[in-house]
Amino acid sequence: MKDLTMTAMMTKEDATAMILSAKKQAGLTWEDIAEKIGMSPVWTHSAAMGMNAFPPEKAKLMVSVMGLPQETESVLTESPTKIWEQAVPTDPCIYRFYEIVGVYGPTLKALIQEKFGDGIMSAIDFDMTVTRVENPKGDRVKVEMSGKYLGYNSW
Repeated sequence: MKDLTMTAMMTKEDATAMILSAKKQAGLTWEDIAEKIGMSPVWTHSAAMGMNAFPPEKAKLMVSVMGLPQETESVLTESPTKIWEQAVPTDPCIYRFYEIVGVYGPTLKALIQEKFGDGIMSAIDFDMTVTRVENPKGDRVKVEMSGKYLGYNSW
């Protein structure tokens, strides 16, 4: 993390680095942090990584809970610029999600369009949960996503 002087502007990347450092030092989980600010763990992590903007009251709570400098609050409320690399990642967990979309993406699209019509699932009006499901053959990861259906307009 770079040294922030009065002449330097704090960035979302700086805020993320401070959150990650404070989280590690406090020994908190994302669920702990989310509970303290009243949001879901998925949304909290995404916003902490700069992919969503915190509502002002949640930014204020995050700054307080994590012991961050006051100027972090305004940075957390800034609209994100969602730029990510399009190359397939090498991290095994993230790669598996790419694999799922690669294998099942056309199936998901076909089933959504069969049930709803010609359109998409929103990733803006959206929520997601990740839970652990005990299983005698080995615990399972359950990912549930719910996004608003957005039909295409004919014009």
